[in-house]
Amino acid sequence: MTIPTCELASGFNVSAQGFGGMALTDVYGGMNQDEALATLNHAVDVGVTFIDTADVYGAGSNEQLISQLLRHRRDEVQLATKFGIQGSPAQGYSGIRGDAGYVRDAAEASLGRLGTDVIDLYYLHRRDTSVPIEETVGAMAELVTAGKVRHLGLSEVTAAELNTAHAVHPIAAVQSEWSIWSRDVEKFVVPMAAQLGVGFVPYSPLGRGFLTGTVQASTLGAGDFRHRVPRFGADALTANEAVVEAVQAVAADAGVTAAQVALAWLGAQGSRFGLPVVPIPGTRRPSRIDENAAATSVALSQAQLDMLDGAAALVVGERSADPTWVSQGRES
Repeated sequence: MTIPTCELASGFNVSAQGFGGMALTDVYGGMNQDEALATLNHAVDVGVTFIDTADVYGAGSNEQLISQLLRHRRDEVQLATKFGIQGSPAQGYSGIRGDAGYVRDAAEASLGRLGTDVIDLYYLHRRDTSVPIEETVGAMAELVTAGKVRHLGLSEVTAAELNTAHAVHPIAAVQSEWSIWSRDVEKFVVPMAAQLGVGFVPYSPLGRGFLTGTVQASTLGAGDFRHRVPRFGADALTANEAVVEAVQAVAADAGVTAAQVALAWLGAQGSRFGLPVVPIPGTRRPSRIDENAAATSVALSQAQLDMLDGAAALVVGERSADPTWVSQGRES
C-alpha cells in the first residue's frame, strides 16, 4: 500500500491521511497500551505518518504513549499536538486557557511528555474567548522563533478568528470536525482557510464511528463520551440511520466500505473548495488503518457525491452539547 503525501502548508508535507491518537485513550473505554503502541507502529509502517494527539488526551498519557513511537521513529513522523483545554474527554472538560504564560508552560510540558525537541504542528485546541487571540498566537509564534515548534494550527475557530490569527503569524492548518454529517464549517471556516492558503485537518471524519454503520445507542459503553453528544442520543441515532443508509448505498455502488466512502468524500470536498484536506481517523485496530488508508485511492462519481449531499440534510441533533465549544456556536 502506498499512501500519497500532501503539502498541508508551504513546505510542510504530511501523509495524505493522518491518525487521530485520541482513539488510543480511555475515551471509548479501556485500552491496552502494548496494543495501542502496536497500532501506532502499524500506521507508520503503512505510510500514515501524520500523528495527531493533544495534552488533554488521557491527561497527558497519549503524548507519553506516542513518545514510545517517536523514540525509534521520530524522523518518519509528522507530529501534531494541541493545548488549551483543561480536563479530559472521558471525564469532562473543566476550562480553556490561552494566555501567553500558559502557552509557554503547556508547550514545555508536551515536549517533555513526547520526549522530543520540536513539535511539527502545534494547535490551539480551543479558543479562550477571555484572551485576545493575538496574545495566544503571539505566544505560539515565539515558540516557532525559539525552534520548539515548526508550524502553528488552530482548532474549532471561526473564520474571523482564523483571519485575525493568520495576520499575527501564518497558520498552517485548521482542525475542526468535518464529515458527511458535520458540514457547518463549509459555510465560513473552510472558505476562509482556502482564501488564506491554510490546510484543513478534519477530526472525526467517520462521524465518531457512526458513518461506518457499526455504532448503536445500545452498544455504547457506560464510560463512552459519545453519550454527551446530542446526535448520539437514542432517538437521534435512530433518525440518523437514514444518513448511514445513504453512505452504505454509495459504498455498495462503488465497491468499497462505508468508512472509505466517508473519507473519499472529504477528499472530494477538498477539491471542491480548493484546499488541502487531510483527515485524521482514529482506530484501535491495525486492520482498520489498512481499510482507512485505502480510501486515499477511492474516487466517487458526481452521482454518488450528490446522494451524499442529500443525506447531510437528514442529520438530527447538534454535534456538540455546548454550541460555543465549537466554531458553529460562535460563527456569525
